[in-house]
Amino acid sequence: MAPYEPLDRRRGGFRWARPAMIKFRGCDGGGCGVKDWRTDPTFEVCRKVTDGADLAAFSGGPFDVRAAVAGVLPEPGQSLDIDAVPWGNFPHGHDVREAVSLLRAGGEPAVNATGLLRGMCADDSRAAAALAVPFLIPLAIDAHHPHRTAALAVLSGPARARHHGVASREEFLLHRNDPRRHAPDTHDDYGYEVTGYPAGWSVAAARAAITAATTALLPLLGDSDPTVRVDTAYALATAADPARTIRTALAKGFATEGDAMVRAALLLATAEITRADPHPPSVRWLRQRWDDRAEAPEARLSAAIGWLCLTGRSAPDELRRTVDTLADDERAHAMEALPWMSAASGTNEPGLLRCRRCMLHPEEPDPEEAFWDALF
Repeated sequence: MAPYEPLDRRRGGFRWARPAMIKFRGCDGGGCGVKDWRTDPTFEVCRKVTDGADLAAFSGGPFDVRAAVAGVLPEPGQSLDIDAVPWGNFPHGHDVREAVSLLRAGGEPAVNATGLLRGMCADDSRAAAALAVPFLIPLAIDAHHPHRTAALAVLSGPARARHHGVASREEFLLHRNDPRRHAPDTHDDYGYEVTGYPAGWSVAAARAAITAATTALLPLLGDSDPTVRVDTAYALATAADPARTIRTALAKGFATEGDAMVRAALLLATAEITRADPHPPSVRWLRQRWDDRAEAPEARLSAAIGWLCLTGRSAPDELRRTVDTLADDERAHAMEALPWMSAASGTNEPGLLRCRRCMLHPEEPDPEEAFWDALF
């Protein structure tokens, strides 16, 4: 099989036989200063890794983004130095540095800078974007910064991978670098980025930065802007929560939250964290929420989906009736405002309806497969 033979045209692009080390986003002598990826040391490391080199050999070294992020996380009261970060050691790093610099300056419209960060994650190139996370967090928690909401909306992008279009009980809300199955410096279920960089390292670096900022981010769950509350829950859902500090805050927020969509977000965040760190009381709480007929439909649906992902039990008839009754087209499109649902969506199928089909009605045809089959 040729190195770059396309295997699957679905999900909006190509899937490669091996990671395609390509030139894009100005990296051909442009934004990131790489004139030829074949002689660039970063891509040489990526090539060795995809060819089966022992990841542990690169752990903690100059090309380990986890070490790079750990090296720039600030001490309390200390500001971050953008020039202390080895941006050039990671694919498209100088482009990310420029984007971060523009966001911090606060002058230009944020759409170009955040669009680059969002686009890199969508293109499956997260390593340099993970380096941006420690710089995005101070902007997100600054109530007076003009790009605050834009920074918050993208800061958790590098902390997830292989989740777009995923809506099954087995994989929805799943963190794929399970410490119970994967040693820290081995290959995990995230595989490789399009550049060949180990995707699990990028995800781990971003999550470490968000975890370190948990105390600073938690107050945003009480922000006056519902979008901020949703995006904060989405970011915190990627953090480690061994002491259940985050889940306690989510439950407290839920107790007083009046916005149905935010209530739904708090439940999905609880389910995602609990999938990574099992906690039976949280599972029982989610069951109570979907079974509560006085609860907002959006919250009941989110609780039902989250609960299904946390248990191996067959879906109760009451849950099936609840989801089938409440998950109509209008509500499904409205719930695309939740980042979990927009990520799960497929061609001609909103995320809520995709979750309902994959989790409860797997015998139904996949609209996305029908779409692609009609083209080819």
